[in-house]
Amino acid sequence: MMADSLLKNKHLLWRAGFGVGIHQIDDLKNKNIKTLMNELFKEDRFSEITYDTPDPVSVTDYMSSTAPADKKKEMQRINREQNNELNLNFLNSIVNSKEQMREKMAFFWHGHFASRVINPRFNKQLLNTIRKNALGNFKDLLFEVSQSPAMLNFLNNQQNKKDHPNENFAREVMELFTMGRGNYTEKDVREGARAFTGWSYDKEGNFKERKNLHDEDSKTFLGKTGNFDGNDVLNIILEQKATAQFITTKIYKFFVNEKPDQDIVNTLSANFYNSGYDIKKLMTEIFSSTWFYDQKNIGNRIKSPVELMAGIMRILPMHIQNPENLIVYQKLLGQMLLYPPNVAGWPSGKSWIDSSTLMLRLQVPQIWSGLRPLEYSPRQDDDIDMGMKSRETALNKSFKNPNITIDWGRIEQLFANKNCEDYLLLSTQSLDMNSVKNFSDKSIKMNVINLMSTPEYQLM
Repeated sequence: MMADSLLKNKHLLWRAGFGVGIHQIDDLKNKNIKTLMNELFKEDRFSEITYDTPDPVSVTDYMSSTAPADKKKEMQRINREQNNELNLNFLNSIVNSKEQMREKMAFFWHGHFASRVINPRFNKQLLNTIRKNALGNFKDLLFEVSQSPAMLNFLNNQQNKKDHPNENFAREVMELFTMGRGNYTEKDVREGARAFTGWSYDKEGNFKERKNLHDEDSKTFLGKTGNFDGNDVLNIILEQKATAQFITTKIYKFFVNEKPDQDIVNTLSANFYNSGYDIKKLMTEIFSSTWFYDQKNIGNRIKSPVELMAGIMRILPMHIQNPENLIVYQKLLGQMLLYPPNVAGWPSGKSWIDSSTLMLRLQVPQIWSGLRPLEYSPRQDDDIDMGMKSRETALNKSFKNPNITIDWGRIEQLFANKNCEDYLLLSTQSLDMNSVKNFSDKSIKMNVINLMSTPEYQLM
C-alpha cells in the first residue's frame, strides 16, 4: 500500500535527512516528492567542519617520551577539547545544514568507515574527506579514506612493512569497507597486506608511500598476479561485483529496510556497478522508487541516538547554553560521534534499545524542556573518553541541568491550527491520542512533549 503525500514526505525527510525541520512544516503537506528531493540533494559550495581550539606550540614536544607529565596532560586536554568541538560542529551541521542528504550520507559513511583515534587533526581530515565525497564516487571515497592518517593509524598500517606484513588494514578494507566476508581468501588477505606495505603518513598528516618499506615482489590477489601496490589492490577490489553488492546491501539496510528485498538489491547493485560507483545516482534511484514508499518500509527503523537528538533539535527551536552537554547525551545513549565502538561501526536496530537507554530516550524531551532532571550515569567504559579519564569529563552535577531554552511561543504559533502528531510521528495507529492529550494540560507545548515521549517517536 502506498503512503499519502504527507506521510511520504516525512518518510523521505527522515531517511534522506534528519527529520522535519521547523521551517518545513508550513508547506510539507503540499510539496511533491521531486521538489523535496531536489531540496535534500542540493549541494552548496563545500565547507569543512573544523575546530577553533588553538593547537599547542609543538605537538612533538608535548607527545615525546621524554616530555614531562604535565605537558602530556596538557596535550591530552587540548586533544579532548578539539575532538569535542569537532563532534559538536558535526552535530550542528547535521541539525542545521540545508544539505541534509550530504550530511545523512556522511553520517552513514562515518559509521561504515569507522575509525577511532585520539589525534583531532586526523579526525577532522577523515570527517571532511567523508563529507566531501559523501554523494560523489565510491572509488574516490575509498581511495581517500584508505590513504587517510586516521584510518592507517587506527588499522596499524604504519607497522606494515616488507618481510613483516601487518594484515589488519588489508583485512578490514576487504571485510568491512568493500566486499564483505566470503568473497576473498586468507591468501588474498596476506597478499593484499604485502601490497599495502609502506603506506603511511607523516606527522603533519600527509599520506606517504615509504618505498623502502614496500614489498616489491610479485603478488597474487583475487586471481590476478603482478607487482601490486595498494592502489592496484583497491582497483582490483572495485572490479569485483561483490563490492557493489556489499555496499548496496548495506545502504539498503540503512536507508530502506533491515530486511533486504533481494531482487531490488540486485537491480540497484548492478546499476551502481555499471555507473562506476556513482553514489548520488544510487540514492536518487532509491528515493525515486515507488517501493521505497511502501508501508512496510515506513516507520520500521529505530532512530539511532544521533538521529533521535537531531530530530528533536530540528523541530524545536532551541538555544543551548552548554552544548558540551550534548556529548554527555551521546555517551549516555550509546552513540558518540567520531567515536565508534570498533572498526565495524555502530550496531543498529534493536541494539539501540536496552534497559539503560530506553527510559532515557523516552525522557529526553522532558529533560530538555526542563520538566525533569537528568538522573543517569554513562555505562562504564574505560575508553569512553579515549583513554583520558578526568574529573572534567565525568558526569557531574553541572550536567543535571542541560540549560536548554526552547521557543515554545513559536511552536504554539506554528501548530495553532494543526495536529502536532501529523508532523511529529510517522504513524499513530497504535497510539491512543486521547490518552496523549489528556496526560497533562491541553497546551500545544505539553502535547508536543508527550508525543516525543512515546515509543512511536523512537521510530522512523
